[in-house]
Order: sequence, then C-alpha cells, then structure tokens
Amino acid sequence: MRLSPSLFFTTNCEPALAFYEQCGLGRATILLRWGDNNMPVRTEAMRAKVLHARFEGPGVLFHASDNDDAEPMKGSAMMLDFADLAAMRVLFDRMSAGGRITVPFARQYWGTSVGMLVDAFGVQWMFSCSNE
Repeated sequence: MRLSPSLFFTTNCEPALAFYEQCGLGRATILLRWGDNNMPVRTEAMRAKVLHARFEGPGVLFHASDNDDAEPMKGSAMMLDFADLAAMRVLFDRMSAGGRITVPFARQYWGTSVGMLVDAFGVQWMFSCSNE
C-alpha cells in the first residue's frame, strides 16, 4: 500500500502541473482530458481540462485533476521531506513564486529546518529537513 494524494483544481490543473515541473518537482507522466478519446464531459466548460493526471519525480507521486466543484485545500499540506538543506531552499524559493509564505524557512527549536507556503494555485506545501 502507498498513500498518493490527489489535488483537485477548479480549472487550472495544467498550469499548476507545468509550474511544478518548472520548479523541478517532477513531471506529469499521465494526462487525460475531459472529452478526449470518448472520455466523459461533465460540463462543456470542462472540455479539454484535466480529467486525470499522475505527477512523478524523485520521491514524489501525486495525482491531480480539474473539477469545477473543487473546494479549496484546507486542513492539510503536501509535505516534502529533504535530506539536503540546499536543495530544499532552492525548491522552497521556486515554489513560493507568486504564492504566499506562511511559515518562513528557518531552523526550528527541535532541530529541523521547516518552511511552509501556499503556492500560486492555492496548494499548501510544507518543507522539512532534519539533516544539516
């Protein structure tokens, strides 16, 4: 068994996935669209939007889709746990572009470096590195 979260966007899944790829998080390995190849279409406004995507990178696996009735992400965050502090800083800076840093990147009293942000697409991310 493996837990792999699924991110629901309203209509901007594809730009979000492109942003994550540009940041160096990984890439979409599967991308199916509403209405393509006899795929169902819930509403015409959703035609050609992302029905299902699989996003993978080193140590990263999640799914994503566009759903016009999606709710904003609340009460959870996508957590990235790093062994390399420099790599964490780079990705944190890249993914904060256009978003909002909610916990500035800093070493915490328990010895782990942590930072949190909400990216430009409304997804909450938590970054953690205990190896310094």
